[in-house]
Amino acid sequence: MNFYHKLLLTLGALIATSGQAFAQEAQSLDARVNEIFANSTGWFVNGIFAPIPGTSFPWIVMWLVVGATVFTLYFAFVQFRFFGHAIALVKGDYSDPNDAGEVSHFQALATALSGTVGLGNIAGVAVAVGIGGPGATFWMILAGLLGMASKFTECTLGVKYRNEYPDGTVSGGPMYYMSKGFDELGLPGGKILAILFSIFCILGALGGGNMFQANQAHVQITQITGEFPGWITGLIFAAVVFAVIVGGIKSIAKVTEKVVPFMGILYVGAALIVLIVNYDMIGTAFSQIFAGAFTGLGVAGGLVGALIQGFKRAAFSNEAGVGSAAIAHSAVRTKEPITEGFVSLLEPLIDTVVICTMTALVIVISGQLIMDAETGNFVLNEAGTAIATVGDTSGVALTSAAFGSSISWFPYVLSLAVVLFAFSTMISWSYYGLKAWTYLFGEGKTTELIFKIIFCIFIVIGAAASLGPVIDFSDAAIFAMAVVNITALYFLMKIVKQELQSYSARLKAGEIRKFSH
Repeated sequence: MNFYHKLLLTLGALIATSGQAFAQEAQSLDARVNEIFANSTGWFVNGIFAPIPGTSFPWIVMWLVVGATVFTLYFAFVQFRFFGHAIALVKGDYSDPNDAGEVSHFQALATALSGTVGLGNIAGVAVAVGIGGPGATFWMILAGLLGMASKFTECTLGVKYRNEYPDGTVSGGPMYYMSKGFDELGLPGGKILAILFSIFCILGALGGGNMFQANQAHVQITQITGEFPGWITGLIFAAVVFAVIVGGIKSIAKVTEKVVPFMGILYVGAALIVLIVNYDMIGTAFSQIFAGAFTGLGVAGGLVGALIQGFKRAAFSNEAGVGSAAIAHSAVRTKEPITEGFVSLLEPLIDTVVICTMTALVIVISGQLIMDAETGNFVLNEAGTAIATVGDTSGVALTSAAFGSSISWFPYVLSLAVVLFAFSTMISWSYYGLKAWTYLFGEGKTTELIFKIIFCIFIVIGAAASLGPVIDFSDAAIFAMAVVNITALYFLMKIVKQELQSYSARLKAGEIRKFSH
């Protein structure tokens, strides 16, 4: 062996040793960050997700469901009365291309949907059904239907109080209707609410809307390809995401209007195949759903257990009341704020009532979820282990096994779906975080570019690390947005009612006319 061979072998050994040391150091750093973050933010996370005393029902879920119920009653079931008109608006029947705004009704809906349709529709539903039984599906659907009124309220206000700039761009969302709406009504505290909302929105965007998505996508990819460093996935995602978001909302909307229908058809199509193959079991599945909803059969906690899981999954999935969607919908081309309220109410229907219900039905009819004879609780058929939390891989495992019982190649489709869901969620949440960022630090190309670069750096960190407490904190920040947002909506909902009454009267009188395209 000559000198050069020895030198190469020595260098190779040094590189390998350095790589192992780097990996160990990265893991220990990950652990240290986890510990420090958990110790300093645990109080905030525990406070947001704390149960109502004497129950296991998180108060934040009750906050969202009560808000949705109030808005449903206050606007006299607007989600059902104007459902047909909402479809017409999405089709572009009433769209004037000369109106102020940056995107069409359909593009705004697709952008907002891409932020809500994600891993929660795949793993989260499995967790809800696993803990709450088939009956959780009924309460999930009910909460989704009520949440349509929350989306209607916040997105109407988002358009009404948005900022429109000379170059044709717009900025809107809860921070703008909090500050401008409260000033208009002569109420104090609007600016404080807006600042709080913006801070929570940025934290939520960087964590739950970014790092968590990158992390879960990497996990799903490695299950197909085998293990490889997470930073590679992170760099690829960061490059693709940056290429999309650098062009602003118009660029994001052009991508989401293609990706969202594709991933929706892909996932719902697979669900329909399973349902068609097992068509004789659909009636039984619905029987279990309705029976479980009111008896809590096979659920620890009975009826209340099923109700809690259903409401929790709907709230965590469609984000109705959180205020995030109002930021995307504010960019729409319209001179009638109420029209985007009508369009936005379709979101919880698609996200929760359609996609989540499809997942639940497939799980129920697949036979992958059975009742444990000893405990009386539902467990995975093959693994024999209970479904624990949304972060637990058994959620994805149950969904994959349920689809795989009829479609052998579904795990590959699931991997593609998770990657698409993660990607679409990241680009939407980048826009939400950006608008909160520019509200706090001012509009401008440089300000925007700084946030976009920070966002993409966090993609790499999220894919490479497993910062559990950081993700928990960002999830808590997203729901803290709802505390601030719904508080503001209670004060401002009378303005939405005035808009609704005015528009309804003009629509009946024939003053609102369709455009020919």
